Amino acid sequence: MKKNNITIAIDGPAGSGKSTVAKRVAEALGILYLDTGAMYRAVTLKALREGILPTDEEKLAVLAGETDLAFVQAADGTYHLFMDGQDVSAEIRSAVVTRNVSAVSAVPRVREVLVKQQQIIAGQGGVVMDGRDIGTVVLPQADLKIYLTASLEERARRRWLEMKAKGFTGTKEEIAEDLKRRDAYDAGRAVSPLKPAPDSINIDTSALRIEEVVERILELSSFSFPGQEE
Repeated sequence: MKKNNITIAIDGPAGSGKSTVAKRVAEALGILYLDTGAMYRAVTLKALREGILPTDEEKLAVLAGETDLAFVQAADGTYHLFMDGQDVSAEIRSAVVTRNVSAVSAVPRVREVLVKQQQIIAGQGGVVMDGRDIGTVVLPQADLKIYLTASLEERARRRWLEMKAKGFTGTKEEIAEDLKRRDAYDAGRAVSPLKPAPDSINIDTSALRIEEVVERILELSSFSFPGQEE
């Protein structure tokens, strides 16, 4: 099988480095990177715009089914998420979306709609997906499953630096509390809880540079496909 047909699932809690690592692995392998979390954020953004509460499961399910989501690669190689034709790549990272996305993503029918879309995309060729239930629910037959983690302190530090660069004035302690809340919510939800797949390879990124994590996953992708074409 050619390298560009490999499917890689990368799961883990917020701040573990999933998105950054997944993007670089996909770029190195020349395959699609699909940010599943961005899809849930887009639905959350649209719900907030339309005044739909995160607890209104019926309206959220209808909303998800009626929302057109598309990842478009820009000239610089980066992927932008378009929601109903509008580039919302920056807006979905706002604090208000972050506060509400866990509740929206826990709605079973919202997950059902988006998981189907993600599986359709994965069925079209090689892909790296990151999220919280990729190896367990979205791509249970993925060729390679990775579970990234890191200490709460390190994850809070990373998220604080990321948000500080965007003008955030809060503290690392506040971010750590928010991450603890999200961890508990994601791991405890009834549908598709955050957990490693039984056959996933766990990598603690606390003391690793991004480049080291990417290199490790690329090595593992070669082992998964020992006869793949270069």
